[in-house]
Amino acid sequence: MSNSPHRVTAFLPEHLDGALALSRAAGWPHRREDWAMLLALGSGFAVLDGDRVVATTLLTTLGDARAINMVIVDESLRGQGLGRELMSRAVAAAGDRDCRLVATDAGLPLYRKLGFVEVGRIFRHGGIAGMIAAPTEPGIEPAGPDDLAAIVALDHAATGMDRTAMFATIAEVGTFAVLRRGGAIRGFAAIRPFGRGEVIGPVVAETADDAEALVAHHAAARPGAYLRIDTTDACGLSPRLDALGLTRDGGGISMRLGGARPASATAAVTHALASQALG
Repeated sequence: MSNSPHRVTAFLPEHLDGALALSRAAGWPHRREDWAMLLALGSGFAVLDGDRVVATTLLTTLGDARAINMVIVDESLRGQGLGRELMSRAVAAAGDRDCRLVATDAGLPLYRKLGFVEVGRIFRHGGIAGMIAAPTEPGIEPAGPDDLAAIVALDHAATGMDRTAMFATIAEVGTFAVLRRGGAIRGFAAIRPFGRGEVIGPVVAETADDAEALVAHHAAARPGAYLRIDTTDACGLSPRLDALGLTRDGGGISMRLGGARPASATAAVTHALASQALG
């Protein structure tokens, strides 16, 4: 970008309004609060044309891992290398840490050139919640304030990531449901405001049946609300979400750079992401 009139800078809170305008122009549902949450959990870069934000990327801290997200370039400036410049800076900032992202088909060629490899697909589901029956499985209930540490520990065992800061932030704006068996938390699901409604995730459980029940716990309490869930292709939850009326309407490709996928230290696995940005 040595001959470019654009300037790359650290992403600062003063860039949030410009980033919001950029994501709205791209048709993304994020609110200013969603951008602010991601920035609070990490750092990022912005490309400026004068004072106008014309490209962004954020780098979220997830313990020892990093998630690259919010890679957006103004439509009129695509094809000029701005996306590659920001991605290269984000990868350099991540260093030798495990780095992950969810790609669109359009972004795949660039991410592959940077060394990212595909590890699975993400299915985005959404819709207006209908009259969904509350689950009858015993043990599903709202989480109490003393349950957060156990929720974080179960997520860490399932994902290999220490996402303590992320869960503390979700707890400030959302709520959790847990599945207790034998006195222990064996699954959980979070819900929080996001975009045009609310997002359910992360959802961690031992089986698709348990994951569906945790999702239904939240959905049953929100008839008429717009709900979004990002699930993985491998867990088997996607067709169950369709049956609940939360239909598949998009998705992406899960990609990683560096590090092997950690083995789960529990029978529980991730059935839904916190969001495509957060994993």
